[in-house]
Amino acid sequence: MKRLVILGGGESGVGTAILGKKKGYEVFVSDKGEIKEKYKKVLEHFGIDWEEEQHTEVKILNADVVMKSPGIPDNVSLVKALVAEGIPVISEIEFASKYTDAKIIGITGSNGKTTTTMLTNHILKEGGVNVGMAGNIGDSYAKMVAEENFDYYVLEISSFQLDGIKEFKPHIAILTNITPDHLDRYDYKFENYIASKFRIALNQTESDYFIYDADDEVITKWLEKHPIKSQLLPFSIRKEIEEGACLKNQEIKITTQNNTITMQTDNLALEGKHNLKNTMAASTASKLIGIRKETIRQSIANFHGAAHRLEKVLKIGHVQYINDSKATNVNATYFALDSMSAPTIWIVGGVDKGNDYKPLMPLVHEKVKAIICLGLDNEKIKDAFGNVVDLMVETFAMSEAIKVAYKIAERGDTVLLSPACASFDLFENYEDRGNQFKEAIKNL
Repeated sequence: MKRLVILGGGESGVGTAILGKKKGYEVFVSDKGEIKEKYKKVLEHFGIDWEEEQHTEVKILNADVVMKSPGIPDNVSLVKALVAEGIPVISEIEFASKYTDAKIIGITGSNGKTTTTMLTNHILKEGGVNVGMAGNIGDSYAKMVAEENFDYYVLEISSFQLDGIKEFKPHIAILTNITPDHLDRYDYKFENYIASKFRIALNQTESDYFIYDADDEVITKWLEKHPIKSQLLPFSIRKEIEEGACLKNQEIKITTQNNTITMQTDNLALEGKHNLKNTMAASTASKLIGIRKETIRQSIANFHGAAHRLEKVLKIGHVQYINDSKATNVNATYFALDSMSAPTIWIVGGVDKGNDYKPLMPLVHEKVKAIICLGLDNEKIKDAFGNVVDLMVETFAMSEAIKVAYKIAERGDTVLLSPACASFDLFENYEDRGNQFKEAIKNL
């Protein structure tokens, strides 16, 4: 019996454990932290051996294969020891894809991947396709492969998950954009992070498709030097595209396999230029699968966006509160500030991943009247914007940040939570941060 060891007892780890058990592996789950009660119950239900708050090396270094959760860096000593022993260390998507014949639409990028994943899944469902959505969103992919029988999977995939693939191959790959993010995990070298994102096309062949943002110079320059085998379908809001998607006379025009469809942009459910691109990517993928134009049109008109992404929470005293907690990097916050039309009180801060705040300067000058820092260490934000805004306040709890915002805000202002940082200093994750934001507003 082959031994499968899983490092990390979260959603992807426990999902992989269930699938491994079903496929006849001897499974062991090891987590350096605590495993949540709900996951312990699942492991016990399936009779899976586990440990928490430690990694017992003798129980790990005898593995035939190791699935490493995306949160664990490659350079920790245990992972290095496994690699030195010649034991394959793979990600959940690599393990799970061995056990399904379903066609995969894989979506990666620094920003927009959750919205694009949700929208693609929504269009396919509306078109009657037997589809599952997984990856960084919702249930784990491995758990779905163990328990369901879908024809298609729409997967939101992070660079960390792509680092652990060997044979994983999506039939359709979407790369939404690439901006510096997670550089702490890539030796602070942007090119390492870019290479990681492009691993989504690593095993694609001429019969597969690669959908990407042709307005993104990072992507187009990389493609010039590192050609890929799959059929390229770019999308752009700036230039005309022969094969792929573009804007023409305020319509989205999508051409694939010598067949063109056009759709009006005025009835899109999602606002903002970046969402126009997300819509193009999702619609192009859906068209390749054979979803009818009418279905795509209706789906993009009745879609509800991702939670914690420019989510309008409440209006109090003519002040709009907006939750953009999912903006965990500078580029995502750029999109948020760019779409503000009222004077903005901006709540920012958290765990900085090597951020460069310079790109935000023009928008902060133009739109932001006050900054509320929300993090354990706000020095970098204070240095960057201290001389740019009239008022800057440091806070260390969400309830405190909202009280300050409420005091500062005047009729017609917007209070925007768009942290540009990870959340782990004060919150469990970005959802927890967004939920606390909403809760604090309701308690005003």
